[in-house]
Amino acid sequence: MNTIKHTKGFWSSIVLAVVFSVVIQFLINGGTLNQFYVNTLFFIGINIILAASLHLIIGITGQFSIGHAGFLAVGAYASAIVTMKLGLPFPVAILAGGIGAAITGLIIGIPTLRLKGDYLAIATLGFGEIVRIVLLNIDYVGGASGMTVSHFTTWPWLIGCVILTIVVIVNFTNSTHGRACISIRENEIAADAMGINTTYYKVAAFAIGAFFAGVAGALYAHNFYIIQPTNFGFLKSFDILIFVVLGGLGSMSGAVIAAILLTIISTFLQGFPEVRMIVYSLVLVIMMLYRPQGLLGTKEITSFFKGGKSVKGGVKG
Repeated sequence: MNTIKHTKGFWSSIVLAVVFSVVIQFLINGGTLNQFYVNTLFFIGINIILAASLHLIIGITGQFSIGHAGFLAVGAYASAIVTMKLGLPFPVAILAGGIGAAITGLIIGIPTLRLKGDYLAIATLGFGEIVRIVLLNIDYVGGASGMTVSHFTTWPWLIGCVILTIVVIVNFTNSTHGRACISIRENEIAADAMGINTTYYKVAAFAIGAFFAGVAGALYAHNFYIIQPTNFGFLKSFDILIFVVLGGLGSMSGAVIAAILLTIISTFLQGFPEVRMIVYSLVLVIMMLYRPQGLLGTKEITSFFKGGKSVKGGVKG
């Protein structure tokens, strides 16, 4: 019964998200929301996708990756090439961005995911910087000056990708494959001893997370008119990492809520550049002091309503 409640709670959340997106679309069409608020909503949507994709890698599989901006960059530039150089439609560009990032994730993941802990973090950080430096030196995509991209990202495309990302990752997490990933996070040696192909599942989670980061990159590139390699530095990777850690390692709901809150805080502090980073940092420090497990810990928001499951698989009654 609790599993059914959890499922109903999850799908109820999706229905609410769809209703919310329809309302927002009416407000955008009617001109009620000015461009500042529209851009903030787009930032939130893109950051939710990034947070959810990294949640799968770090929160579920336990692989400490801090090169997620590299996948964002690959998706952004791959999609921009598809639309601006090849003249193909935007849906193809989104798919190309995701596939390009996923292939990159496989190429990077197979050799590096044999590493653990700090060594993996350093390797993925190096990957992100390699991507940025390579893009700086490719004239085909504009080099350091960047690449001009047409505006194709719309609210329906954005919210559709957000919902798809969450549905796929939540269902993957609740499948036998997701349970295998969680067992790797909890105790990789024990998981290996039980016959779980740990390398396979780590690479699979890495590739899926990279795919959705690439999708976010495609949406990002076609929303801000110009993309530059400097947009995808290591600080961007840390921003995405903060969403997952602040929300609670292992909680999809926490990652989504943290992405929303931090995006709003960061956006509204842009008018105060002198104190923006100080206030932003203080919020994070205070949060880590008084709530080190993150906003939701390992629980999902549905566990607070009529019972639900945490990512450890236990049932909260």
